[in-house]
Amino acid sequence: MAILELKNVSKSYGTGTNITEVLTDINLQIEDGEFVAIVGFTGSGKTTLINLINGLHFPDSGEVLMKGKPITGPGPDRGVIFQNYSILPWLSVYQNVKLAVDEIFPGWSKKEKEEHVRKYVNMVNLSHAIDKKPAELSGGMRQRVSVARALAMNPEVLLMDEPLSALDALTRGTLQEEIINIWSEDKKTALLITNDVDEGIIMADRIIPLTPGPNATLGPEFKINFDRPRDVTEINKDPEYKKLRNEIIEYLIDVGATRKQSNSATYELPDLKPVMPGRISWRRKKKEEQVKYF
Repeated sequence: MAILELKNVSKSYGTGTNITEVLTDINLQIEDGEFVAIVGFTGSGKTTLINLINGLHFPDSGEVLMKGKPITGPGPDRGVIFQNYSILPWLSVYQNVKLAVDEIFPGWSKKEKEEHVRKYVNMVNLSHAIDKKPAELSGGMRQRVSVARALAMNPEVLLMDEPLSALDALTRGTLQEEIINIWSEDKKTALLITNDVDEGIIMADRIIPLTPGPNATLGPEFKINFDRPRDVTEINKDPEYKKLRNEIIEYLIDVGATRKQSNSATYELPDLKPVMPGRISWRRKKKEEQVKYF
């Protein structure tokens, strides 16, 4: 049985004539220990999809299941790494991670909590900054705090909503490697939302495109068969990598072009007639007289 499953899920926003169908007929199964990447265009509904899984939103129809049971809200079994870090600016690195540990493991002793927090802070290479506040950290370091906090909750599923999209290329590549190394230690089930095909290939076991919205749905899956650990430089030389990358990109381009054509509309322009110069002069003279009068 899949650890995470979406069955015929649809989600819309608004009511009446203002309703927008965001997701339609989403079907997805993720096995225990699997790493899946959902790749799609900006505005296609990727964040809505992950919010349905983390329990912040609920489907209009269909089911979102965790171990066969409906998801009824957020829970410690699903750790989330957000795009915008979502760490508290008045707390240190240690305190931000400990806040989650206190919530999930209230019965632990002070020593157990401290060891647990330091373990995950060290895991993301932030031991040297453990007492610093977010304002003293770079963007990449802040995202490491977010990763440490999510992992310290010991979730069964790790959800990542474009966690690296706001970072520069060098930091992004470094964090990709760190997340993969951390994931490889205990092989937690992971779902990555991204708009970067290369990121999906480097990190995931499967890539599934999300078609452009409205009424976005999942396209065909692409299996990633490269051995782990994956070296970016070596994979770039592999003809299979280039073939797979091109297939995914071509699919996204084709489905994007098809959606644009189907959504294109024609508009009838109003029948405008030019105003004769004499009439313009008359109107200007009239306006000047009004101004002089007042």
